[in-house]
Amino acid sequence: MRHGVRLLAPVFWGVMMLNVSRLSGFENRSSQPPDISSASPTHDRETIIRLKIFLDQHSFGPGEIDDRWTDLCANALRLYQVTNGSGAPGIDSELKQQLSNLTPLYVSYQIKSDDSAWVGKSPQKPAAQAKRKFMPYPSIADFVAERFHTNLSFLANLNRGKNLGELRPGDTVQVPNVSPLELSGLKEADDVPPRPALKTRRVEIDTKSKTLTITDGGKILAAFPITPGSKQLPAPIGTWQIVKIATLPWFRWDKAMLMHGKRSGNFHTIPPGPRNEVGLVWIGLNKKGIGIHGTNNPDSIGHSASHGCIRLANWDAVRVLNAVTQGVTAEIK
Repeated sequence: MRHGVRLLAPVFWGVMMLNVSRLSGFENRSSQPPDISSASPTHDRETIIRLKIFLDQHSFGPGEIDDRWTDLCANALRLYQVTNGSGAPGIDSELKQQLSNLTPLYVSYQIKSDDSAWVGKSPQKPAAQAKRKFMPYPSIADFVAERFHTNLSFLANLNRGKNLGELRPGDTVQVPNVSPLELSGLKEADDVPPRPALKTRRVEIDTKSKTLTITDGGKILAAFPITPGSKQLPAPIGTWQIVKIATLPWFRWDKAMLMHGKRSGNFHTIPPGPRNEVGLVWIGLNKKGIGIHGTNNPDSIGHSASHGCIRLANWDAVRVLNAVTQGVTAEIK
């Protein structure tokens, strides 16, 4: 398959104890569909799927891979065209040809026995979650959907006749042809080692278009959809620096902090895992309690609230992790 800019090789490191005191980002779970108000350049479902896979392969995240046109996809297309294409809006002739040449759209994935380690049951209430050691995916189907940047509905469409609720190691499923979210090398780390070669990069967060872009020397390397803060606790406008990068972070669930931005003594410490409220990654800024992080609900990206923080789907959060380092400037506007 063809892919765009390789931001960095995946990060691997040993286990460390985490300092949970700064992990204050939080998301509101929501079952609402993403905003689909923008005019689509095509009404052909396969073209939309091709476009989303193409953009994702080139590090311009369109949101979940499926056959729905969304504002997230529209913005990814716009940024891709400005950076790599003609700059013309929509699907120009060059991009149309590239989409036609995109093959295969789908690949087979055989579920491995190790995948089951990421799957299990988790309680819903924070007090009960705090008694657990890990926050796993609720099913193998959820694991596969997130691994390949899609959702359960589209995964079911690709695998008609299969009962996704009964998937087992050894089973094979069809998935979108994107670079998978790799979890096998992701270890619990409180603050990963700095990578000085990445310090020239810059993170720009546009709260209006709900986009995080990574640039180097003024050139856009990648762009991903986000949820930026909430009305009660908006993302802090200004220029900040990345000061901490944690993987498989613990999360300090503090209702007073989440609702009013003030820390209390009544809190629960939630263990790491993909269904932890901040997902797989915490990228802390030099603004107390504020960071760029993953999510336990990828359907929510682009439309529901994150309390002051910048939230991405886990597959995009890991790509940001692999593209930045401590000391990188992050501008929120």
